Amino acid sequence: MSRARLRWNGDAATDAIREAAARGLLLGAEHVLAASRQRVPIAEGTLERSGATSVDEQQMTAAVSYDTPYARRVHEDMTARHAPGRTAKFLEGVLPETAGEVQALIAAQIRRALR
Repeated sequence: MSRARLRWNGDAATDAIREAAARGLLLGAEHVLAASRQRVPIAEGTLERSGATSVDEQQMTAAVSYDTPYARRVHEDMTARHAPGRTAKFLEGVLPETAGEVQALIAAQIRRALR
């Protein structure tokens, strides 16, 4: 009877998956940022340039933000007039539209880590 050996690297696999998921979150957040930049109202471009992404690897969450004193007001003001294709809710509006692509980016990073 032959004897088989099995080495379980569960901790290493879990760590690789978490790292890959964090990379995927960052890629997903950058994708959402790029999509929202196509809609952000432009006067001088300051608001568009202030867009940034971040990932909290402990909580496994990603954020997309715009950092100007008026970013929230511009995002929420549904009565303001903007150039064609530019709109209020420029960040909130792209989230449901990009959700599938973000999920695919995360999944691709995890698959790549498991090869």
